[in-house]
Amino acid sequence: MTAVLPFTTTRVMLRLHRPALYVWAGVFLVAGALLLWLYGPLTDAAASGWRQWNACSKPVCAYDQDAILTYKSLSQYMSIAVNVVPLLVAAWAGASLTGREMETGTAQLAWTQSLSPARWLAAKLAVPAALVTAGTSVLVLLHNLVWSKGRGKIDNAKSWTDLLTFHANGTTTVAFALFGLAAGALAGLVLRRSLASLVVTVAATGAVWGAVSLARPYLWPSVRTVSGLTDDSPRGLGLTVDEGLLTASGARIPNPYCGSSHVAECGDLYDRLGAVSYYNDSHPFSHYWPLQLTATALVLALAAVAVLAAFRLLKRQTGGAPVVTAKEPA
Repeated sequence: MTAVLPFTTTRVMLRLHRPALYVWAGVFLVAGALLLWLYGPLTDAAASGWRQWNACSKPVCAYDQDAILTYKSLSQYMSIAVNVVPLLVAAWAGASLTGREMETGTAQLAWTQSLSPARWLAAKLAVPAALVTAGTSVLVLLHNLVWSKGRGKIDNAKSWTDLLTFHANGTTTVAFALFGLAAGALAGLVLRRSLASLVVTVAATGAVWGAVSLARPYLWPSVRTVSGLTDDSPRGLGLTVDEGLLTASGARIPNPYCGSSHVAECGDLYDRLGAVSYYNDSHPFSHYWPLQLTATALVLALAAVAVLAAFRLLKRQTGGAPVVTAKEPA
């Protein structure tokens, strides 16, 4: 029997998982169409509605409220979708492509057809990774275009500091999807059950998403802004990392959130504390991509660890045995 070519392996895998491929393609097309609608006529209509509202000086004004509310709702839903859907698809793909085939014995059959376990796992990771990366990248690009077009034109648009918006606009979403794929493949090899592997993978990927999101403010050096106590609160530049009061010696103390020192009670409190100014450590918009790329690198490093662990586990499970091939008939 001739060796199975990589192209043949890919074709067989795509045929075997064709329903999942159709679902992912359908989700991609629907999400892409909605984002294009947001980017085009809906953003224009919502921006026009906000211009009408802001220019109004009468008690009752006519403005396109429906467009404003539709934009707000759909943009929120699409931010959630861009964050969640690629992650779930990738996690399902990783868990199904390994866990299901280990469970049904398809993997062991493939290893007898001149396909080594390592090449089998490489195909299970490379093809879905290419598809998930391509599809997710397009969705992220469209989401970023939608957000950028509405920035400064739509008053209720989310800030770049919003967690879902932060991820949906950048490369971290692609990285989380690839981690989900790698973690799913590893879980499938460990548990050898597709459903159990999917549950574990979603939990693990969600934990990584949450951990990176919590660490986000600390992934890049922040900028300190100092303001007078006559202000009501510390002045920040965007994503706040820390804030409080500064003493004459430069020591930091917690902010009692009293208000401006013009208020007699607050002025007396600040005098007792020895405070001379507010401070705010934050990230301006110019830090968006440094934060994005640092977070992306961390997640991709975790994905690489999961891939390495999967290959080592597979080698241990198969014992590095040579591939069994059938002889050609005489």
